[in-house]
Amino acid sequence: MQEPSDFGLEDVFAAQTRIKGTVNNTPLIPSPFMSRAAGAEFLMKMELMQPIGAFKLRGAVSAVMALPGDVTGVTCCSTGNHGRGVAFAAKRRGIKAVVCMSSLVPQAKVDGIRALGAEVRIVGTSQDEAMAESQRLCDAEGLVEISPFDDPHVIAGQGTIGLEMLAQRPDLRTLLVPLSGGGLAAGVAVAAKGINPDVRIVGVSMDRGAAMHASIRAGHPVEVAEYLSLADSLGGGIGRENRLSFPLCRDLLDQTVLVTEEEIRDALQVMFFEDRIVAEGACVVGQAAVLAGKLGALEGPIGTIITGRNLDMSLFLDVISGKDVQLGDYLLKGKRYGS
Repeated sequence: MQEPSDFGLEDVFAAQTRIKGTVNNTPLIPSPFMSRAAGAEFLMKMELMQPIGAFKLRGAVSAVMALPGDVTGVTCCSTGNHGRGVAFAAKRRGIKAVVCMSSLVPQAKVDGIRALGAEVRIVGTSQDEAMAESQRLCDAEGLVEISPFDDPHVIAGQGTIGLEMLAQRPDLRTLLVPLSGGGLAAGVAVAAKGINPDVRIVGVSMDRGAAMHASIRAGHPVEVAEYLSLADSLGGGIGRENRLSFPLCRDLLDQTVLVTEEEIRDALQVMFFEDRIVAEGACVVGQAAVLAGKLGALEGPIGTIITGRNLDMSLFLDVISGKDVQLGDYLLKGKRYGS
C-alpha cells in the first residue's frame, strides 16, 4: 500500500480524472439558518445528489476504475454507502461485487445494494467482523478488496470533494467533515490543505463508537464497541492494521469533536425544517457541533458535506415528528422542533 508520506494532492487530481463522467460535480449551497447560528457564512456540499445518493461513489469509482484489466470481482465491507458505490462501479465495469455488512446496517441500505446487482453477506454485529469476511473472500475466491477508507484510490476519490469545494469557494476557511473510517476526512484534508494550508479541518463524529477519534487520542488504531446511531454511516472500526487513513487524519485534522444522539436529532430537525433537506444523520454532525456550541467561534466561510440520502425513512419521520426512537438499548427521547 502507498505510504502516507507518498500520498498527496497529485493523487487527488488523478482520481478526479478517473471519475469524470461517472460522478457529479455537486453544488455548494448556503444555509441562512446555520450562517446565523455559526456567526459566519455556512455552506453545504450536496453530495446526496450523486447517482447513488452518497459521496462514497467517488472513492468506489476511483478504486474500481484503477484496477488491472484482468480483475473479475471485488469485495468490500460497508455500513451502506460504500457498498452501494462499489456495487455501482462494479456493475459499470461489468465485474462481480460481494458486499459484507454487519447486522447493525439498516435494511434499506442492504436492499439498495442488492438492487444494484451486488451480492450481500450479513456477518456478525460489527464492522470489524464484516471486514474479516471481506478479507477471507479475497483468499477464498480471488476477489479484490476495496477498503471503505484505507485505500489510496478511495481516499483520493473522496478528496475530489475538497478540490471542488475550494474551486467553488476559494475563500473557505473552515471545513467540518463527518468522520468515520477517515477516508473522507483524509482525502478532503489532503486536497484542501494542499491548495490552502491555512484551511482548518474539523472531523466530527457521534459519541457512541467513534473509532477514528478514539484512535487519534490513543495514538494508534483501536477497536471500539459499536452501537446503533442516527448517524449509522459513521459506525465501524478503522482496522488495527490501518496504514493510510489513520496517519493522514492524525496529521492533517486540526480537531476532532463528538456529538450526542440528541444533538444529531436537533440538527436533523434544523436541516429539515430550515433548509428543507432530507438526509442521513451522518450528514448533520457538523451542524450538530455548531448548534451545541462545541466548536466556539469559527472563522468563515464554513463548509460542510451533506454526505448522503440513503436513510431509513420510517426512522427519519419519527425523528422529525418528535417521537421517541429506540436505538438498540438506548432510548432517544422525542423532541418537537422549536419546542
